[in-house]
Amino acid sequence: MRVRYDLEADLLMIALRDVPPVDALEEPRGIIISYGEDGDPVSVEFLNASARGLIKPYELQVILQCDEHNGYGS
Repeated sequence: MRVRYDLEADLLMIALRDVPPVDALEEPRGIIISYGEDGDPVSVEFLNASARGLIKPYELQVILQCDEHNGYGS
């Protein structure tokens, strides 16, 4: 998974998989979900990310947490 923020466009993008998108759906409030050929999500984009309070461009802090048991599978 990759997370990217474009300051100029105020766009927060979360790439879930490294496959090319073949289709996208834009939600009414500026959220774009891209899908791969298999129909599963590839990425999620948030337009106007800082205005929504999702990110503070000049106060970026990244916290990566990986739990051994994430609730999926056994």
